[in-house]
Amino acid sequence: MVTIFIQLLDRPELALPPTSPKPLPGSVYDAWLASRSPSTRIGGYTTAGAQRPLTRDNLRLAQRIAELCVPRMLQIFWSQHPFRAFVMVAFSFVRGTFPVFKGYTHALIINEIQSLLSSGHYTWSHLVRLFGAEFIRLAAEKSLDSFATNNELLVQNSARFVVEYHQMEQRVRLDIPTLSDPTIRDLLAESDLFVSSFQGAGGFGLLSPFDLIRIFSLISELASHIFVLSTISYSPLSTLALLISFLSATYPFVQNSMLPRTYRFDTPVYSDDEIRLTEKQEQMRQLSLSDTHRPEVMLFGLGPWILQTWATARQTVLGLHSSQQSLQSPCSIFSHLNMAEIITALQNVSIHPIYLGEPTFTVRINKLPFVLMLQTSTSLGSLALYRSSVQSIVYTISTLIITLQMAVQGIFLMGAFCASMEIEPFLQPKKDTQVKYKSGSGGMKIEARNISYTYPGCSEPALRNVSFTLEAGETLAVVGYNGSGKSTLGKVLSRIIDFHSGELLINGTDVRRYDPAELHRATTAVFQGFCKYNGTVAENVGVGYIPDLDRPTALRKAVHLAEAGMGACGTRAPWVSHGLSGGEWQRIALARAFMRAHQPEVHFLLFDEPTSALDAHAQNKIFQTIDSMARGPGADADASKVKTVLFITHRLSVARRADKIAMMERGTITEFGTHDELLKRGGSYAALYHASV
Repeated sequence: MVTIFIQLLDRPELALPPTSPKPLPGSVYDAWLASRSPSTRIGGYTTAGAQRPLTRDNLRLAQRIAELCVPRMLQIFWSQHPFRAFVMVAFSFVRGTFPVFKGYTHALIINEIQSLLSSGHYTWSHLVRLFGAEFIRLAAEKSLDSFATNNELLVQNSARFVVEYHQMEQRVRLDIPTLSDPTIRDLLAESDLFVSSFQGAGGFGLLSPFDLIRIFSLISELASHIFVLSTISYSPLSTLALLISFLSATYPFVQNSMLPRTYRFDTPVYSDDEIRLTEKQEQMRQLSLSDTHRPEVMLFGLGPWILQTWATARQTVLGLHSSQQSLQSPCSIFSHLNMAEIITALQNVSIHPIYLGEPTFTVRINKLPFVLMLQTSTSLGSLALYRSSVQSIVYTISTLIITLQMAVQGIFLMGAFCASMEIEPFLQPKKDTQVKYKSGSGGMKIEARNISYTYPGCSEPALRNVSFTLEAGETLAVVGYNGSGKSTLGKVLSRIIDFHSGELLINGTDVRRYDPAELHRATTAVFQGFCKYNGTVAENVGVGYIPDLDRPTALRKAVHLAEAGMGACGTRAPWVSHGLSGGEWQRIALARAFMRAHQPEVHFLLFDEPTSALDAHAQNKIFQTIDSMARGPGADADASKVKTVLFITHRLSVARRADKIAMMERGTITEFGTHDELLKRGGSYAALYHASV
C-alpha cells in the first residue's frame, strides 16, 4: 500500500517537494520518532496526534513501520478467531461485487420496461420474474451483509480486547521516570489513539484499522466495474454517453483541484495553533470534570475562567469567531456551484423533434431521455449499467486514494502502539546486570552516598549530595522544613523514582541492579499523597496485600491496628469518598500498609507523615504498632528489630522515638545522629525541637 505511494512519488509529474533521502531506522520506535518532523513554530517535535506530511521520507518511514508492525497486528487478528478472520476478508471481496449485481438486475428490469414501452408487447410474466429475482437478490444480499457484519463485529471486538489488554498491561508496567519523559508521553498518546480507533472512531481524521479491510471491498468493486465496461460494444454515440458520465463523475474532483488551498477538501493537516488550542480546550474540560481539582476550583472561583477559556479555544477551533467569518469569495461561491448536476442533467434533457438522415425521413423523439437516442447497439438498461459503472469507478478510485492517505497516518499510530509495547521501564535493570534481592540479617540495610535528584522541568535539585547509612533493623526519622526534600528522599529510597547522581546501596548491592518489583515486595509504605480509591473501605484496605483482599480476618486485623474500625469495612457496601474525614482516610492508608507489614518478605517500612491528621493519643498508638511490627509478630518490646523503618514527620516529639534522626535543609542532610546527639550539637535540629515543645 505504502509502496504504491512511493512509486507514484517517483513519477516526476506527481512528485512532492524533493527531500534528501535518509537511511531507514532500524526499530519501530526510531521510525516513529523520525516521522515527527520538528515544528518551527513551537519548537521541538510536532504535537502527539498531528498528521504527518506526505513527503517521500515519511512514506518510506511508513513503509518501514508497516513491515515491522503489520505481521504483528495480523497475528493479533488471526490468533483470536482464525476462521472468522478468513471469512471476514473473503466477504470483503464478495461485498465489492454487490453493486455490480445490483446494477445488472436493474438493467434487466429497465430493458424489459423499455421493451414494453417501445414494442407494446406486454410480457408481464417475464417482468414479474425479473422483479422476483430482484427481490431474491436483495434478500440474499441483506442476509449475507448481516452475517458479514456480525462476524466482523465479533472479530473486531476480540481484536479490540487484545489491544486494550496490551495497552493496560504496558501502563501498569511502566514506572514514573519512564512516564515523565515527554517523548514517551507523546508515544503513549498516539498509541492510545490507535487503540481508540478500534472502536470505529479513530479521531483526528484517521482510519480505523478495520476500515483498512474494506479496501478489499473497494478493490473488488473496482475490478467488477472494470469488467462490466470491458463487455461494452462501443459506438460513437455510446462512447459519447459514457464520456458525459465520466465528466459528471470527475468534475467535483477537477473543481476541487482548481480552488485555492483554503477551499479544498483534502485530508486536514492541523496547524500548531490549532493543536495548541485543542490541547487547551481539553485541559479546561479535564479541569471541569476532575474531582481532584474540584476543591480548588470551588475555593478560587475558577469556574468562570475555565468556562471562558474553554469557550474561546473551542470557538476558534470550530471557526466560530467573528474574525474568522467573512463574505464568501468568488472561489467559495464557485465551490458551491455543482456543475456535475448540470452535466448529469444534460443526459436527461428532453429533445424536441429533430431530423436525422434524409429530409424525407423524420425521427420523432418527444420527451424522451437523450440516452434513448443512443440505442444503436446498446440497450437502455445496459447504458444505465455502464454509466453507473463509470461513476462507481471514479468514486471508488477517489475513495481508495483518500483511504490510502488516511491509512498512512494510521500506520504511524500503529507504529506508536507497537513501539510502546517494546518500552522497557527506566528503573528496570538489564538482564546481564540484574541480581536477585536477598534480605540482610534483621531487615534492610540502606547506604546513600551523595544522592542528587532534580524533578523534570525544574532547575533547582530537590535532593543534593544526600549521604547516610541506616543499618538493618534501625529506625530513622527524617525531619525538616517544608520543601526540604523529605518526601522526595522517601520516593528514591522506595525505588519509586530514580536519582540522577550518587550511589544507593541496599544490603551492600547497587539498587539499580535489583528488579524494582522485588524491592517493592519487600517494602510497605504510606505516602503523603496516598490514593483514595473509588471503592469500599474493605477494597481500599485490601489492595495493600492482594492475596488477602477477600479475607475478612486479615482486613479486620489491619483495620484494628490502624484504629480505623468503621462498620463499612467488613461489608461490600459502597461509600462516598466525600463522607470521610482526613483522619479517617489516613487510618485507611495506614491499614493498607499494615496489610502487608507483617509479611516475612517485607523488610522496609516507610511512613511519610502517617499521623499528620491524627490526635496525639492516636499518634502514639500508631507508632507503638509500627515499633511492634518492626520486631516481628509475637515479639516482646525488648526483642531485636527484623524490619528497617523510616518515617518522615514534622512532629519532633515523634522523631525522638527513632534510633537515628536526619535533619534535612534545602535538599540535603545537614545533621545526622540520635536525638540526644543532635540536641547537644545545638544546631538546626535543636532549634527546631525547642521551638516545637
